[in-house]
Amino acid sequence: MAEDRMIVCLACNAVNRVPEDKSLAAAKCGRCSEALATPQPMDITNDQMQMLEKKDTGAFVVDLWAPWCGPCRMMAPHYATAAEHLQGDVRFYKINTDRHPDAAIRLNIRGVPTLVAWKGGREISKQAGAPGGGALERWVRGLFGLAPSPN
Repeated sequence: MAEDRMIVCLACNAVNRVPEDKSLAAAKCGRCSEALATPQPMDITNDQMQMLEKKDTGAFVVDLWAPWCGPCRMMAPHYATAAEHLQGDVRFYKINTDRHPDAAIRLNIRGVPTLVAWKGGREISKQAGAPGGGALERWVRGLFGLAPSPN
């Protein structure tokens, strides 16, 4: 029997139990009925990130970025494509380090962009730089043991 993962709804802060074998694309919050998947990357705050770190055991990736960063802007469309393709399995978040420098300091981020992946309530990988094209999606699929993209 598949384990359940605890997924935090950032709309209402409720923690939802979602079976590991259920697609996040079909999952909704039990309290507020908001979708739990992120078909597009969601901007979050340092406080929301801390809640995810403490209570969420699902798979998610956080892009720490800044508006002035050229590589961040170049990677953004690839990050959005990965979010769309993988919304059933992985959630995608973004933290603007100009607005939330405390998040970058707390997560020990030395430069932007940096991607941080979480699963099972712990950080599993950190990737500095801006992977482009299919490299970003391949990295995420490999980290979380997802099948390679069909295309």
